[in-house]
Amino acid sequence: MSRDDSLTGNERLFEDDELIVSKTDLKGRVTYCNDVFLRLSDYNEEEMLGQPHSIIRHPHMPRCVFKLLWETLESGNEIFAYVVNRSRNGDHYWVNAHVTPSFDGQGDVVGYHSTRRVPNRAVLEQKIIPLYEELRHEEARHDDRKVGLDASYQALTGILAEQGVAYDEFIASL
Repeated sequence: MSRDDSLTGNERLFEDDELIVSKTDLKGRVTYCNDVFLRLSDYNEEEMLGQPHSIIRHPHMPRCVFKLLWETLESGNEIFAYVVNRSRNGDHYWVNAHVTPSFDGQGDVVGYHSTRRVPNRAVLEQKIIPLYEELRHEEARHDDRKVGLDASYQALTGILAEQGVAYDEFIASL
């Protein structure tokens, strides 16, 4: 069964005053997650620790956004992004994520920290969902997944260049 086959279409919500927090090592394996993260993802701490953070990746999330996210983090910078995640049972939940590199005392990146908040619903429905559908369509129209990723990444960076902003500035401007 593909990950698309197990989607329920049910959205999970969390409260405006709640934060989802997780930390990963350099390879993206979960080293810490809070109770809100566990509740929404439908995993317990034992199951989650050591797993790749991508365990909650929703198949409808454009891969080019993650490419941009990882490039930004690997350059030592933070990023803000709207992300749809997948719970273990196939439900989904949207977040406005702030992801930052974690540094040791010598200034070396030792992992990543992410805090997620409730997204702005109007921005999500009017801007993000249509943009992500467009990017996913671009990815899907190519038989070769790498070519599709590159094409959607070019579409996304083209939008950003047209507006003269970085992705997180674009997100903040919505």
